[in-house]
Amino acid sequence: MGRAGRRLPALAALFYGALAALVLLGVRDVLFVYEENRCSMTYMYEYPEYLKIKLPKKTARRYPAYELYLYGEGNYAKENKNLLLTGIPVLFLPGNAGSYKQVRSLGSIALRKAEDVDFKYHFNFFSVNFNEELVALYGGSLQRQTKFVHECIKVILKLYKDREFAPSSVAIVGHSMGGLVARALLTLKNFKPELINLLITQATPHVAPVMPLDRYLTDFYTSVNNHWILKAQELRNLTTLSVAGGFRDYQVRSGLAFLPRSSQHDSALSVVSSAVPRAWASTDHLSIVWCKELILATIRAFFDLIDENTRQITEDPKKRMSVLNHHFVRHPAKIFEENPEAFTELTGTFTRITVKASKWTYSVYNDSDGKYFTFPLASHRKSYSHVYCESTLLDTSSWIYGCMNSNSPMCLEATDLSWKAELLPTTKVIMLKLQDHPSLSHIIVHVPPTVGNKYALECEFFKEDSRTVQLPVTHLFSFGLSSSKILLNSTGLLYNVQLQHFNRIYQAFKIYIESHCQSLKERKPSVYRLHIPWSHEDSIIVARIPSSTEISAKLHIAQPQNDSSVPELNIYSSSDCHYEVILKTSLLQVLGQIMRFHAGALPAYIVSNILLTYGGQLSTLVSTGQCSDFSLELVRTAKSYKVEPLISIVVFLQGFNWFREIWESLSLPEVDAAVLSSRDAWFPLVSLILFLFGTGIAYWSGVFFSTSLRLFSSLWLALMRPPVLQKDKLITPRRLCGVLSLALVSWTTCGALAVVIVYLQYLFKVIKLHVKVKADQNTLSGGSGRSRETLQNSRMHTVKNQSSMDSISEATQSLSSSTIAEAVNSLKMHVTILNLFTWIVLLNLPSLIYWLKNLRYSVKLDPDPCRFTAIIITCILEILMNSSTSEVQSSKLLKIAAKVPLPLSVAMLAFGRMHLYKVPDFVTFSLLLHMLCCIV
Repeated sequence: MGRAGRRLPALAALFYGALAALVLLGVRDVLFVYEENRCSMTYMYEYPEYLKIKLPKKTARRYPAYELYLYGEGNYAKENKNLLLTGIPVLFLPGNAGSYKQVRSLGSIALRKAEDVDFKYHFNFFSVNFNEELVALYGGSLQRQTKFVHECIKVILKLYKDREFAPSSVAIVGHSMGGLVARALLTLKNFKPELINLLITQATPHVAPVMPLDRYLTDFYTSVNNHWILKAQELRNLTTLSVAGGFRDYQVRSGLAFLPRSSQHDSALSVVSSAVPRAWASTDHLSIVWCKELILATIRAFFDLIDENTRQITEDPKKRMSVLNHHFVRHPAKIFEENPEAFTELTGTFTRITVKASKWTYSVYNDSDGKYFTFPLASHRKSYSHVYCESTLLDTSSWIYGCMNSNSPMCLEATDLSWKAELLPTTKVIMLKLQDHPSLSHIIVHVPPTVGNKYALECEFFKEDSRTVQLPVTHLFSFGLSSSKILLNSTGLLYNVQLQHFNRIYQAFKIYIESHCQSLKERKPSVYRLHIPWSHEDSIIVARIPSSTEISAKLHIAQPQNDSSVPELNIYSSSDCHYEVILKTSLLQVLGQIMRFHAGALPAYIVSNILLTYGGQLSTLVSTGQCSDFSLELVRTAKSYKVEPLISIVVFLQGFNWFREIWESLSLPEVDAAVLSSRDAWFPLVSLILFLFGTGIAYWSGVFFSTSLRLFSSLWLALMRPPVLQKDKLITPRRLCGVLSLALVSWTTCGALAVVIVYLQYLFKVIKLHVKVKADQNTLSGGSGRSRETLQNSRMHTVKNQSSMDSISEATQSLSSSTIAEAVNSLKMHVTILNLFTWIVLLNLPSLIYWLKNLRYSVKLDPDPCRFTAIIITCILEILMNSSTSEVQSSKLLKIAAKVPLPLSVAMLAFGRMHLYKVPDFVTFSLLLHMLCCIV
């Protein structure tokens, strides 16, 4: 029996160690396993300068921590010191802990671009200094920032008053939370929507906060998103572009950066940086503001948005969307034209060559004579469904045309098909479905005269079925042990591999592509594109051939319910090469996806497990009079079947109108699991996995606490005498003064400060108790040995006093043992409470950091998300830290207090996964009952 009892903790430690290891593997995948940084750094050609704009006295007094700056370099900065501005105003809003100086990449590139056009058009870049506030962790200042930006817009537009071509609106670029602040402008009562006509956000979490740590943050999100949904029709004149960073950005996952679907009207666009033409690179959360490829795309778009008549950003929403699609979605390798000519004259004395073959290749090197290659379509329409052409000459001139119903190859006027082409990293390609162009009689490929350039053109006609292959993805639970494989043996230029049943965010695969070529001649690289049809989140990889390439396939956005499209792996290949595609489930990346989407909810699962364990310890105190060890009680009590089924039943019942009406009549909030399950049907299973992860972390947090206490107590005993703990009343004048002092600190400064102070006080008390218990145990074991020696010596002198000595020793030892046993029980309970309290401190810590950072501007944090919680919890813990299990054990409320943690754990996971700020409230209520047990 003893051997089995010892085996159980060892097995539990092994099991929970494995769970903690899985969590670490998932975190490692999110933080470290992603593509290399393919962004180039932007550099300033001259020293950057930031000219502070003087604000009205009322604004400066109301917002003392905020400032407005104008960016400049060299002579341009000197010219603008008198603020006689003639450019187009753009306002940059930094994000969480962001600097106003981050505008320099945009400002410098825009200045260089303006120099290229001799300052016919130029932009004035302004930037707001938000004092690097931590608004992603504390939402109390978001409304203040929004109102300040409104004042800044009014100040900026006044600078252009009475100027020729004076602007009536401002374009905004917002990084991270700055993009959300920009969207929040439209929720202000006195804000005029026409003051903004263009909004570009960079890595902005639009859907929900990354960590919902206070109600001000979640309320702000609810207000902004609801306004954009309800007022969608009124926002049509505002063009919005959201650019996400991709998998390199582990701070804001790209799924959060997609504008809410209900507001995805025809003037809003969401893209991932890996899909942006001419960038094709994932960016981390900071590099998105200086990634040269992205900045160039943004500045090119800005200049293409200029209206020549007003010399400001165009007021035409359709043109704005056309420009953004041109630069951020599908680039045809041509300079943007708002209304390209329908027909083009094919002039020049170029040689005209008719090509009747279904497959054609032409290499060009130092060709001084231009050519027109004409492809008659009549002979190919019956045999083939598509025509595909590609050119490695990446200039912006037109290169492919279509003749309309011409019987002669000498076509002098044609439609420019180059606008239907698409730019890829090493080539520009076009694919036409012949059925969609019944009026075309010929396709003409133009080869311009070149000197010193070497490039190639290829065209082929093919049937769609011959180039489309279906590859079913492996099951999520195959764990990489099985694979799907296809072999592409044909000699085509393009293959479309459809990844069937790949539509969930928790799916993650590794795709291996091996290319084998018939000869060793030099070839253009192959391009592999993972195309996700329901969102702009494609990723592109360029690979030399022959080679073996590994591609990670995972989603930022799950497939919408009404969408039946299939993700594709597009292989832009070489005609004499064969390709083998192998797909396997990647367990590590599956764990990474779970962490990427739900790591923010883990604290709720961890605290729920600790709360269940705490309730189990109170139950054993009722039944046996002893407090069980935290680790053993966690193994016995923290079971997912006590929590998850109840939540699933509630979610199921909410599908019925009668239950939903009762639920709403009770003014109960929406269950978080219902929202998460509506986004993905697999969430109940994922929630079970997250609960197990929370159990593993809770187990090792308990081990960490116990080990830390042993180390501290050993260090204490080695350096100092053991403390003397005096037993007195729970409520004394001194403690009452302490509570009032902490309540005053909470009310006048920051609630989280009072919480941290009482936490440190409690921690010190527990350490002292642990030291006292250890010293008493050492004394008792030593005292027993000395008693036996005394008894043996007394036998040699007298036998008469033996019985009396035995009785005294036994009585003393019994008294000491019972006192130590009570102290050990109290220590176990205090360690669990301290463990719970630690998570309350961690969840409230961001507001304390924010308060410390802004202390020079204000002593009081206003609004304070944990002021009232802090006052309550300081009162509770001041009593609990001085209590013992003997006082609790005799209470009539103990049975109730032991049963309450279970429903609180259920409620915590029902309402706290997407609202972490509610977690301390559930813990506080449980501790309040414990405190009442000490009194009643």
